[in-house]
Amino acid sequence: MNLDWIAEALGARSVRRAQRIQSMWRGYGELFRITADGGSVTSAVVKWARPPAHAGDDAGTVRKLRSFAVEAAFYRTLAARCDRSCRVPALLASREAGGESVLVLEDLDAAGLDRRCDDANATQLDAVLGWLASFHARFIGERPAQLWPIGTYWHLETRRDELANIRDRALREEAPQLAAQLGGARFQTLLHGDAKDANFCFSASGTEVAAVDFQYVGPGPGVVDVMYLLHGRRDHSAALDAYFMKLRRALAPQIDAVALESEWRKLVPVAERDFERFLAGWSPARK
Repeated sequence: MNLDWIAEALGARSVRRAQRIQSMWRGYGELFRITADGGSVTSAVVKWARPPAHAGDDAGTVRKLRSFAVEAAFYRTLAARCDRSCRVPALLASREAGGESVLVLEDLDAAGLDRRCDDANATQLDAVLGWLASFHARFIGERPAQLWPIGTYWHLETRRDELANIRDRALREEAPQLAAQLGGARFQTLLHGDAKDANFCFSASGTEVAAVDFQYVGPGPGVVDVMYLLHGRRDHSAALDAYFMKLRRALAPQIDAVALESEWRKLVPVAERDFERFLAGWSPARK
């Protein structure tokens, strides 16, 4: 990939590629760090998405390609509204051309958020719950047209072809009702859509955090993100209480916090069951 346009966008004399961070799903691109000589920053992270030669037109491929456009739209139109309480990397430059999508993002490592984990400890988990509460509070009721109409990568409308794989007949038949309950909630916000531990970047103390990977952001009840984050952890009650406490503090005064919390708490088992539906269809061998 030609980096000259990035140098120009950053006001740098030159830009060079540094280390590769990771490849993306099935050869759809990569993340890598760049260093800049002069300009506004000395380093940045590039998310370069381009479909591989073997990409077809199946539902998975269409969903993945759409996800890159959604992420770019999020960074261009909404990311600036996220403050330190729900920090995201700043967008430094972007381009979509020739079937490629390129995002040049703030280097969170350079900002002191250089810790990653696949299993957050208690301090880190509390920080992520605070991030989600703040993010959800500021986007209550919003449905930007450029994003997914429903948030998350596992919602039923993008997984219809997997329903037949579900061995549990009751769960298979229940799937549309679960989706309807979540979609029909009075209080909707923007979901991160893939709020797993690995998509958060922590400070050394674990008390500061930023989120990355906004390919599946879109509307839904906030507990959908929360229950996905907590999936596989033993005790949800303390974490849920912490989330709702932080959410109440972050909500704007005009929002009926009591009604919102009541509705979302009732949807906790629905969100759990809906994610189990996804797992049962996506990987039937698990069930």
